Amino acid sequence: MDKLGFNDSGDLKQFEEPANLLKALSHPIRLCIVRGLMRKKKCNVSYMQECLDLPQSTVSQHLQKLRSAGIVDTERNGLEVNYILANQRIEQIITVLFGEDEC
Repeated sequence: MDKLGFNDSGDLKQFEEPANLLKALSHPIRLCIVRGLMRKKKCNVSYMQECLDLPQSTVSQHLQKLRSAGIVDTERNGLEVNYILANQRIEQIITVLFGEDEC
């Protein structure tokens, strides 16, 4: 340990996954999508587009970023594709940010 109490081994790999999760959440629309999925449990793009009053392409781009980060996943029901939260830790992060009453 150095004077500041940080690990001086230079092993920053342990911080990569949490940093990537926070990067993916660092947009108001993506935060809104995740909080909405916490409340509703699953949702399709059309419903999100309507709620957010945004073009479908914009919502899809944000969902792709969340999916790439492992925050959301898809669940197929016939032709309909629903998005669900894929990472339990995200619910904890959102609850810390907004409080339990808001989530």
